[in-house]
Order: sequence, then C-alpha cells, then structure tokens
Amino acid sequence: MLRLALLVVQNLGRNKLRTLLTMLGTMVLVMVVTLIWSVLAFLDAATAEKTNNLKAIVSERWRLPSQMPYAYAQGLREAGAVDPDDFRPLDSMTWSFVGGSLDPKARTRENSLFAFCLQPEKLLTMMGELEDMPPPEKAEFAKIVEKLKENRRGMIIGIERLAAINKRVGERIVMHSFNYKDISFEIDIVGTFPDGRYNNSAAMNIEYLENALDAYKRSHNGTPHPLADKSLNLVWLRVPDMAAYQRASQQILENPSFSNPAVKVETEASGVSAFLEAYRDLIWGMRVLLAPAIMLTLASVIANAISISVRERQLEFAVMKVLGFRPNQLLALVLGESLVLGTAAGFASAALTYYVVNDVYGGLKFPIAFFGAFYIPIEALYWGPLIGVGTAFVGSFMPAWTARSVKVSDVFAKVA
Repeated sequence: MLRLALLVVQNLGRNKLRTLLTMLGTMVLVMVVTLIWSVLAFLDAATAEKTNNLKAIVSERWRLPSQMPYAYAQGLREAGAVDPDDFRPLDSMTWSFVGGSLDPKARTRENSLFAFCLQPEKLLTMMGELEDMPPPEKAEFAKIVEKLKENRRGMIIGIERLAAINKRVGERIVMHSFNYKDISFEIDIVGTFPDGRYNNSAAMNIEYLENALDAYKRSHNGTPHPLADKSLNLVWLRVPDMAAYQRASQQILENPSFSNPAVKVETEASGVSAFLEAYRDLIWGMRVLLAPAIMLTLASVIANAISISVRERQLEFAVMKVLGFRPNQLLALVLGESLVLGTAAGFASAALTYYVVNDVYGGLKFPIAFFGAFYIPIEALYWGPLIGVGTAFVGSFMPAWTARSVKVSDVFAKVA
C-alpha cells in the first residue's frame, strides 16, 4: 500500500505542466461552485424557520409596499396587548422607508439614498447582523448610534453608498425625497455601518420624518402630506418561541384598532421568502442548473486529463502487470492520482476563496433582495475537498478502468 501511495505521488510529478493545468482548472471551477453554494446556504439559513428567539413582521395585509398609519406603531410594538395578562414582545422596532436623491432634477444611482427610518437604539438590538457583532465592534458602533439619537437630522450611511455619493462622515447633505414628494431632509452624516450587509443602506431617526410631515402640514394650510397616514411600513417584534409568536399574532389580528387598513403577521423567514419570490427562478437556476453543470464540466476536465495520461502509459501498465501488479492495483493507482489531485486542488481553492472573498473583498457583492454581500462560510473548507474528490472520482473512473483492463499481449504486439 505504501509503495502504491509513493507511485501515486511520483506519477503526479511526471508531467508537471498537465498536473498544474488540471489543478488550476479544478481550482477555478471549485471556486465558482463554492461561491454559488455560499449564496444558496445563506439564503437557506435566512428562510429557515426558527423555533426560539424569532422575529415577527407586521405589515399591511393587502398592499405592497406596506403602508400603515404611524398611529399603529405604539399598539403594534406591544403586539396589540390590552390587558395586563396579554403577551408583550421581548423587543420591537418600527420601519419607515425613505428614498431620496441629492439632485432633485437628475436622479441617478450614484446620487440616490435609501434609508430606514427607525428608533436609533434598535439598530443594536433588532437589526440582523448588527445585533450579533462582537462586543468590541458593537461598542464602537454604539457610539455612532448615540450620535444618531442626539442628532435628529443625523444619518448613518453604508461604506459603499457613502463612497458612491462622494461624501464623508461629518458633512451635511440635502436629500430630496422621491417617495415623500415635496419634502427635503437636511442630513448630517454621523457615521457608517460596519462593513457588510448594510454597505449600501442608510438609517435615520424616525423623529425627523415625523417632524418633516408635521412641518409639511403647517406649511400647506393644514393639508397633510399624502403619505402622512401611510408612513409606517413594517413593525418587527422579537418573541421567545413559536407559541409566543402565535399568541402575538392572534392578539394583533383580533384587535379592531388594526383593521383599517388590515394587517398581517408573519415570521421573519416567511417575510424574507416573500422578498425572494422575485428571485425564485434565478435561485432555482443556480441550485439545479448552474452548480451541477459546473461540476459536470469539472468531471469532464479531469476525465480528459486522466484519459490522456492513461493512453500515454499503456506500455507502462502492461509492464507493471508483467511485474506482478494486479488489475485492481492499477485501478487504485489511477484513481489515487486523480483523487489526490482533486482533494488538494479543492482544498486550496476553498481556502483561497474563503480568505480572498471574506478578508480581502469583504464579501461577495451579489445583491439579491436586501442582501448586499454574501460571505463564504467556514463549511466551505470541506466543500472544496468534497467537490474535488467527487468530481475526480466520477471523471477518472472510466480511464482508471481502462488502465485496469490493459491486455499485455495486445500492448506488446503493437510495440513489436
């Protein structure tokens, strides 16, 4: 067995150029599959239903985008609780969306902003990814959040969006809203989000939006803004388990205060799934067509390389049989060469992809729905070798069987 293993290693070094090219081809294809699986794994996790410490989303039942009166906010934050014995959530957050442009006459992607209007402190306790930051990073971000609480005109902007509008922290900008027409916001940039999911997002104090709507009414002879009673888009509730979620949902749906317009309650996973519905065909194609097609291509690359090697070594295999090597040993020899190559290339590709995407580029910039970047999970370090081994086995089995089946008499007859 040791002798066979040494032969495997020696044979890989016999044609260094072919081995190198096969490894590079394997690494590239494994990298692509790793990127695809990373996106799919993240989306699967985001849409997986939790049983503990889950979030509920309250939105308008019959309209998209959801538009509810802000008068609903206080009652919904309490999950419609009325009596002292009613269930109340562990935490809550309201969302209002404001889109705007720095140039009211020429709106472009580069000068546009999309902001969540919310209670600033909820960024630390209710926002996905931000609530799970390591303590040192969370403490630094808490200082920025405190600035947003103190300055009602403040805004936190993602790193990439800040670069796109060519502004810096500390500058003042004027954002002309395109959904809240005829309202402009004088914004002080108080900080940035940590690098990651919110690189292209922004957050502002909900009080600024409410004050702007009041100012609009005063400046228009008491006529409210068309969206004055539609400024609440979503309410997020944190509940301890599914039983609590069911109770909160029942309280809200049975409360007549939330009947005009009617609301609906769904879990975070269900809400994310609804957002991803527009990308259903793309996700299906990545899962069912693209990834398998790439692995089939990888198996073909390996099969081609091994087949060439086997054809060149017909005489060698015949001599080895004369020297006493059994057919299954030849099969194991060729398979071993392919599996070693596939495993090494697969692991190297996965490790390199993990480092470059996560540490160098700060995530894979592949915007789907409201996810701005995807990260390579640590599990990719075994995905790579598995992809390499699996495709190497499939691609090399037939060439290896050919080597096993070499007939000594036929080979020597051709030589003679």
